[in-house]
Amino acid sequence: MNLWAGISQDQLINLAIFIPFFGAFLVGLIGKYPNLREAASIATSIILFTVVLAITDNTFNGTLMNMHWFDLFPGLSVSFLVEPLGVLFALVASFLWIVTTIYAIGYMRGNNEKNQTRFFICFALAISSVMAICFSDNLLTLFIFYEVLTLSTYPLVTHAGTKEAKEGGRIYLGILLSTSVGFLLFAILGTYAITGTLDFKPGGVFDESSPDLMVGLLLVLFCFGIGKAALMPFHRWLPSAMVAPTPVSALLHAVAVVKAGVFSILKVAVYIFGLDTLSDLATTDLMLYVASATMVIASIIAMTKDNLKARLAYSTIAQLSYIVLGAMLATAMGVIGSAMHIAAHAFGKITLFFVAGAIYTTAHKKLVSELDGIGKHMPLTMAAFTIGAISMIGLPPAAGFISKWYLLLGSLETSQWVAVIALILSTLLNAAYFIPIVYAAYFKSEPNDQKHQSHGEAPLMILIPLLITAGMTLFMFFNPELPLALAKQMLELSL
Repeated sequence: MNLWAGISQDQLINLAIFIPFFGAFLVGLIGKYPNLREAASIATSIILFTVVLAITDNTFNGTLMNMHWFDLFPGLSVSFLVEPLGVLFALVASFLWIVTTIYAIGYMRGNNEKNQTRFFICFALAISSVMAICFSDNLLTLFIFYEVLTLSTYPLVTHAGTKEAKEGGRIYLGILLSTSVGFLLFAILGTYAITGTLDFKPGGVFDESSPDLMVGLLLVLFCFGIGKAALMPFHRWLPSAMVAPTPVSALLHAVAVVKAGVFSILKVAVYIFGLDTLSDLATTDLMLYVASATMVIASIIAMTKDNLKARLAYSTIAQLSYIVLGAMLATAMGVIGSAMHIAAHAFGKITLFFVAGAIYTTAHKKLVSELDGIGKHMPLTMAAFTIGAISMIGLPPAAGFISKWYLLLGSLETSQWVAVIALILSTLLNAAYFIPIVYAAYFKSEPNDQKHQSHGEAPLMILIPLLITAGMTLFMFFNPELPLALAKQMLELSL
């Protein structure tokens, strides 16, 4: 049953963008009443997901949905268009908003966090901007809401208000704004100067008359300008943002910020450059090598981190480069692998961050070296961690196996041996820094001074979300049809 049957299909786009915005407004109005505030947050997230489901249904039915807001400049508008890649991202983000909201309620209450109303307001505003990014019809619209996302998440990063939080926020804001203004904006202006358009078009906007040198330079500017993709050397904002509460880390690393980055790179690759143009550019290989290096170097750094969230942060940097690498392969297999990894990484990594927060809330532990024997007290939590870790490594039966399989096939298809080696090395390094955590949790003895402590599982509001996301990580392995169908539909439109 379609709950939105009476709403025009184009208006569904407006609903997807404005429902979280009005949710933020409502949370602000009733912020003095925690139960009402949190009920409003959950209700808003559920309503948004039903809207995205309706949009998804229309997409599979072949319905073209677009929405024009206004012309910012002559010939340049703020407008929206639904296409399969955006639908995939919107599905992931809207579903995980529900789960993360439930988790955030348990975490914020369990740790007696301050300024919870501001937290939920900014959370909703971030999701509103993500929906606008998902359905952007052109680079101008994407750029505007890319910046809104940066600004709306800054208060979340600095939520604690400590000196460390403010310093982390300064790095977060500084790197993301400087890369977008210094590189991305110039890439957008260069694209308009060469093509006369900023619209996303199947097959790309460049033609044979476009100068290869300039187009190749634009690709580099796009890849580094979209700093949320965390390509080295513009990655430091991501571990710096780990000063934020764990629900924010989950939002940053699975739902909103980093996924907006790699989604934008993939969308630019497919709809601005086009796979044919990409395959002919010399700088495509250059950016593939940068992604490969980022993948391996970040994995090596992750191995050195004893702080669990820091290890997960560098793991995220490496995993994001899988998606960039897939885009730079400029093949059907590579693009499918990248699109699949947006979903697979989202569910696997959010599970790992949820577990980190559960351990901190219940056992007050932050370090990997403190986790010996914790699986005896928190068996469900560590089972979820194991599933998330398996997905990050790329082993069955977890979703990460499918996306990595497509990426490896794409690399072999194009004889990109650097990419093949990087994928194998990164997989081995993932195993090297995740498996010891699982082993220590289940098979090592607790330190003598902790043997009489019994803390058990986290509160249900924390435990249930992480079990759901772990379950979805397994579910996607056995039922990958939906993300695969959307990825293939995107390819059919762009070829």
